Amino acid sequence: MAEVRETRLPGVGVRHDFTAADGTQVAVLVMRDGRRDILVYDRDDPDACTGMLGLSPDDARTLSELLGASQVTEAVAAVQQQIEGLAIEWIEIAASSPLADRTIGDGAFRTRTGASVVAVLRGDDTNPAPGPDFRLLAGDVIVVVGTTAGLALVRSIVQG
Repeated sequence: MAEVRETRLPGVGVRHDFTAADGTQVAVLVMRDGRRDILVYDRDDPDACTGMLGLSPDDARTLSELLGASQVTEAVAAVQQQIEGLAIEWIEIAASSPLADRTIGDGAFRTRTGASVVAVLRGDDTNPAPGPDFRLLAGDVIVVVGTTAGLALVRSIVQG
């Protein structure tokens, strides 16, 4: 899974950037009113946008369902837009992670970082609101909510 960088745009919304597997820079601009713009950047000039697709909230939901997004992801993203300072991140548990085959409680995320694991994505299954006894496996993706600083600490715990 690609690393997603988040930039808050006061009064506008949030921009999420990532690099696709083929090297293309992609951004999704999430406006406060629910509209979304998908931006694709020129490979030779990362400041030049080569294409943009504007989506209404209904169009964005339809596209995300076609791409396999879960209802948990959509609900958490909606909350994120409404609460200033709240950040969300999807972090994959690598086989080399010290938390592979350990429980959420073993990570002590909330105590150590102030961030909370709100869901675990495992293959096609979504496990919302997992408890501290939920066992994390290599390949799982944890959905974590907290401050930007808290999420950075969670990444460091997961990566070891």
